[in-house]
Amino acid sequence: MDTIIFLAVLSVLILVHEWGHFITAKKLGVKVEQFALGIGKKIFSFMHNGTEFRLCAFPLGGYVKMAGDERAQCKGSSDEYFSKSPGHRALIVLMGPVVNIVFAYLCFCIVFMIGYVDMDKSSQKIESKIGEVLKGSAAQKAGLLPQDKILAIGDKKTLNWPNVQDAIAESKDQVLTFSIERSGVEMDVEVTPENHKQKDIFGRERLSRRVGISPDKLKSDQSMVVVKYNFFEALGKAGQELWDVTLKTYQGLYEMVIGVRSAKEAMGIVGIFFVIKYATSVGLSFLLHIVGVISASLAIFNLLPIIPLDGGHLLLLGIEKLRKKPLPVQVEEWIMKIGFTLIIMLALFIFYVDFERIGLIERLTNVWHRLVP
Repeated sequence: MDTIIFLAVLSVLILVHEWGHFITAKKLGVKVEQFALGIGKKIFSFMHNGTEFRLCAFPLGGYVKMAGDERAQCKGSSDEYFSKSPGHRALIVLMGPVVNIVFAYLCFCIVFMIGYVDMDKSSQKIESKIGEVLKGSAAQKAGLLPQDKILAIGDKKTLNWPNVQDAIAESKDQVLTFSIERSGVEMDVEVTPENHKQKDIFGRERLSRRVGISPDKLKSDQSMVVVKYNFFEALGKAGQELWDVTLKTYQGLYEMVIGVRSAKEAMGIVGIFFVIKYATSVGLSFLLHIVGVISASLAIFNLLPIIPLDGGHLLLLGIEKLRKKPLPVQVEEWIMKIGFTLIIMLALFIFYVDFERIGLIERLTNVWHRLVP
């Protein structure tokens, strides 16, 4: 089911993007020969209004094949891509990312209208009172009891449950001093945290410090803050969310370029699968928000000035507009070869990062060391 949902989300994002190119080309009088979902071998197709709609074997991309979209093959017919002005060609290229941005905005609108759980406000409302102490845990051994209110851990005050979690997780001391209130009496209890292996959303095992306590579940559920907006408010909130996502994405890319942030924070198709899998387990609203973020990120990535991305084609069209004539065919071919090489290298790097993120590289390395002494 996770795989089906992932492929459905991916297919929708690809269809939205390619539809932007397709509908703009048709409106501007360019003949579209093929509209493909997926890449590789064709497994199904049908003809409609002169366009062959294809479903291909690998649903990891898509394309729109227009008549005369290679300059060497353009015959000068009015319905060919290269027969159109640079402005019209730029509009055809640009509308793919634009429709992705519009789709992201619509996803955010729906999220704000159907409602979402404000995790920050919800978690801050959960009081720092213990609801359950696990049997055999460090907390039980230390003498902590249900209904004990945790006032501080070490020198960190705990006003709510997230403060408790952060204080334990960030602590370095072998023994922690819990300042608690029990039946109106304040006292200190020394607790020795235990290290537990915990899997993150990518399936990687990580060590985390635990003492074996949890908040009152009933009160935690009652503290959930669900935020909803009316139609007009949602339009404004969605615009602000889209702006924030765009700014953060560009800021992240810039920080990676200058070296402030590790390039290993980039995420590819494998990482997106695990994010969508996690979002599906949380609920529809969160899933729609993630889909919106991915759609906006897809648009931003496609606008990078690298061939074969849309931004690379826009760059060439801008140069053509300034020169009042296109670059020599041989120069464009070299630019495309360099661009394709960069994209392939980037794809290989991101696949490596994704495989490392889910622990596959480590497992393969361990197998290699066992096979080769």
